[in-house]
Amino acid sequence: MTVVVALAVGLLIGALLGALGGGGSILAVPALVYLLGQTAQQATTTSLVIVGLTAAVAAVGHARAGNTRWGTGSALAVAGVPASALGTALNQRVDGDVVLLAFSALMLLAAAGMLGSAPEPAEPHVQDDAASGATAVVHPLGPARRRRRGLRVLLAGLVIGALTGFFGVGGGFIIVPVMVVALRFSMPHAVGTSLVAIALNSVVALVARSAGNVDLDLDLAVVLPFTAAAIGASLLGARLADRLPGGALTRAFGGLLVLVAAYVGVQAVLGLA
Repeated sequence: MTVVVALAVGLLIGALLGALGGGGSILAVPALVYLLGQTAQQATTTSLVIVGLTAAVAAVGHARAGNTRWGTGSALAVAGVPASALGTALNQRVDGDVVLLAFSALMLLAAAGMLGSAPEPAEPHVQDDAASGATAVVHPLGPARRRRRGLRVLLAGLVIGALTGFFGVGGGFIIVPVMVVALRFSMPHAVGTSLVAIALNSVVALVARSAGNVDLDLDLAVVLPFTAAAIGASLLGARLADRLPGGALTRAFGGLLVLVAAYVGVQAVLGLA
């Protein structure tokens, strides 16, 4: 039964991860806790493995379509290293029900952003990595604009690193809007690039947990089918991303997050009572 549930949830999360650039990964922790019986700390560690591997494979799929900007994705991950280490240390010192209650609030914030967002027109921007193969109109950036761009990447990286370390999520629901609105990426480039940052952030958070003597003993009966299903579905999600109405998909996912957040919040409060 465990394998069946892991496969089913992996398919859903993988498809969302591939199509939305990481938004689906926020469902991994609640699924691991309430459907597969893990503790909050176990679930956040297991989620890092599943989400990291799935994001890495999905990033390759997006790269083949010319939608991955490796330079920006790597910069976001590097900027988040210290915050990821701090978030990892904090995760091990906070009661599991408190972690889940905070996670519920995070899901509501993500849902609000998705339900209230409107597609932003992307402006031409600099091709930051020729290896991506994407076509872009090159405009020279002045020093002030370069500084603003660098600051945005730094701040986004710090927030994403903290979320990855503490909650075991990729943070794609933050990365994608930042790149679309602040960095003026097109949606396909934002989705593909976010997957690079998610994969690298997951590795950093796992290394931090290992260095902090956190027990990384993983339940392979959960990890293997969950990850295999998520990876397969992420490739399909990446192909469907350009064919489905992004706004409708995002709003539907936002509604699902509200329902899951309400359930997680109630269960966490009952656990603390």
